Amino acid sequence: MAKVMQEDLVPVHLAAEQLKVSSDTIRRWQKKGLIKAIIGAHGERLFSKEEISRVNKKGSASDKPWKVLRAPKSNLTSIELFCGAGGLALGMHNAGINSRLLVDFDKDSIKTLQQNRPDWESVCASVLDIDLSEYKNQIDIMAGGFPCQAFSYAGKSLGFADTRGTLFYEYVRLIDQVKPRLVIGENVKGLLNHDEGRTLYVIVSELENLGYKVAYKLMRAQFLDVPQKRERLIIFGVRNDILSNIFFPVEKDYTITMRAALKGVPKSPGQVYSESKRKIMELIPEGGYWRDLPEDLQKEFMGGSYHLGGGKTGMARRLAWSEPSLTLTCNPAQKQTERCHPKETRPLTVREYARIQTFPDNWEFAGSVSSQYKQIGNAVPVNLGYHVGLAARKILGAPSKLAEEPAQLRIINEDLKLF
Repeated sequence: MAKVMQEDLVPVHLAAEQLKVSSDTIRRWQKKGLIKAIIGAHGERLFSKEEISRVNKKGSASDKPWKVLRAPKSNLTSIELFCGAGGLALGMHNAGINSRLLVDFDKDSIKTLQQNRPDWESVCASVLDIDLSEYKNQIDIMAGGFPCQAFSYAGKSLGFADTRGTLFYEYVRLIDQVKPRLVIGENVKGLLNHDEGRTLYVIVSELENLGYKVAYKLMRAQFLDVPQKRERLIIFGVRNDILSNIFFPVEKDYTITMRAALKGVPKSPGQVYSESKRKIMELIPEGGYWRDLPEDLQKEFMGGSYHLGGGKTGMARRLAWSEPSLTLTCNPAQKQTERCHPKETRPLTVREYARIQTFPDNWEFAGSVSSQYKQIGNAVPVNLGYHVGLAARKILGAPSKLAEEPAQLRIINEDLKLF
């Protein structure tokens, strides 16, 4: 894929003309993650011809059903560290990749894995305490959403040595023990710019030092069969002796709505509002937030935050049937990140959370209700994991020809690290 040239970018009003909508609609779509903007040198929103074309040909989101995607099995094997409740693991499994070992420090997450997939080897342990030498040269894929603890590279010129004591340091230690053919890392969008990009520089450099060619891309889950606006940074590292290009899934031309995602969802426990909070939320229309309250109630509800800058659009937020969900957090009733049901005045339930993260209805979560919310909110969406798994199969020469929803895959230029 070539780099986006300046002449391929248009401002809001021209994008609106081409899409036959108002400029306000374009701005609203961009805030909701339905069209991707590039920020210009002067802070203006610019839109690529490719993005406008994608939106122009996008079919009706409401016609696309919710489902958990699956592909035929392959012979590829994987180990995953920091696996949580199994979002990426299940997605990779559904893409036909065979799990050999799953490791996480959270007891409830491991119980979740053990009760749902007793045939998988799931271990509750810290990566600081494990040794994977027995798997050397036996594993195709090693994956992990390593927590990115802050480590500063600026001005020290220490590189990897400066990460000693962090979980990333241990992750690299275990990659070096196993020497998998492909490394997959996933992390939050903020890693791109953490410490002015130096943190990601250290991560990429260290994988290259281990003998991997590396590329990364910010994936938008709402365009990969997930009914949720969620961005995750996906890093692929291919061992230098593997003669393969790096591929990423190409975003789809549709999204899946909340209406489709929650159709027939099983009943389950969930948090409840206090009476005062419920009275406030009753006044919020579908798709609305605190700005839709009468001004006196805005000031009462927001308190000192009312006079601060920023949209604070997650506060007193009711979701919309006709769109994907906002990014799920670990608590659907927190004031800063409200996730209220589109019609009923209550937070989303556990099973509604799971549907939005594309876990199947028979995937049960261990622990308290708050622990279940946390496990689901922290997970990689299962269908995103599926598409990442299909890309991994393509990279390693085991593509699936019979996938229920074959991922379109894109080759990246070897000199292009980010696009």
